[in-house]
Amino acid sequence: MKKTLTDINFKDKKVLMRCDFNVPLKEGVISDDNRIVQALPSIKYLMEQGAKVVLCSHLGKVKTPEDKEGKSLQPVATRLSELLGKEVTFIDQTRGPKLEEAINNLKDGDVLLFENTRFEEGETKNDEALAKYWASLVDLYVSDAFGSVHRAHASTAGVPAYVSDSAVGFLIEKELDFIGGALSNPQRPLVAILGGAKVSDKIGVIENLLTIADKVLIGGGMAYTFLKAQGYEIGTSLVEDDKLDMAKELLEKAQGKLLLPIDFVCNNEFANDGDIKVLDYDKLIPGYMGLDIGPKTIALYQDALKDAKTVLWNGPMGVFEMSNFAKGTNAICETLANLDATTIIGGGDSAAAAIQLGYADKFSHISTGGGASLEFMEGKKLPGIEAIADK
Repeated sequence: MKKTLTDINFKDKKVLMRCDFNVPLKEGVISDDNRIVQALPSIKYLMEQGAKVVLCSHLGKVKTPEDKEGKSLQPVATRLSELLGKEVTFIDQTRGPKLEEAINNLKDGDVLLFENTRFEEGETKNDEALAKYWASLVDLYVSDAFGSVHRAHASTAGVPAYVSDSAVGFLIEKELDFIGGALSNPQRPLVAILGGAKVSDKIGVIENLLTIADKVLIGGGMAYTFLKAQGYEIGTSLVEDDKLDMAKELLEKAQGKLLLPIDFVCNNEFANDGDIKVLDYDKLIPGYMGLDIGPKTIALYQDALKDAKTVLWNGPMGVFEMSNFAKGTNAICETLANLDATTIIGGGDSAAAAIQLGYADKFSHISTGGGASLEFMEGKKLPGIEAIADK
């Protein structure tokens, strides 16, 4: 068990908290502040405990000096000030006397945010000197950016080694409780639903979940690789030909635990309109591509879910961005929203679908990290969590 906020006395201490403020920005305007809102409970707790709060985060991908354009965290500081009802000091640098002086001048309960961590080349390389420098500015470290803990960067995995103590924030604590709990000690039956385009993205997750879950339901583009591996016609559907042997192996290992779609909504082109047909899995025809699971599959999956006590869902059932191919994803979402079970969405597109459909508050937990939750479900160690002090 990792230390959490309530395990440490923060009074009079300078605390560096790694947040996930990687928000969508257009011309300096934040279009979705959900990630800032998610960080508020931990920030407010630290303020109430009398900490001097120093926040950091990355924003976007920064590979060249030109990439820095439009990636400043200044708009985040402005929005954070509004949400906290208290001025957040913004320092437009990642190191140097200006930053050091501002941190040293903080009073208990004050909040400071410094510039995009990726403006430092050493950030993504987990540069030891950079990690030591950021650690030297503070006394303690808090990790609360679940979306970044699967990356061994200076601000996520480096800094904790050089401070006197560290903890995870409330956001990560919740992720560890829900996803960790579902993987290590779930209420059964545990059903996993995996969608999305590629088998290759989810091989490790499928393998791990087959050892843990009672059933694994497959949807999305990866279903066609499983079908082709069994010798069925898949028309022009998405397929990974180099993963056919792997798909065969997974089906053998699954021993009946893996459920595949039995019908599909197909089209003669990748578009919302066209010659749309509903076809059974063994009746797909050349020139047509499957773009969603069909009504028989929806019924089959609803039946497989009806007694579930824990459900992990990651990835849509079809091309849900197109209205004619959103029914599968919508039906799964609605079914889970009305289930008497612990329901967990592993971030990414499935989270977006639940939010769009207005079901967000019907789920037990929606993960804030797509990549991190996938690696967690795969059973991998997450460097940003491993680095935190144990209780």
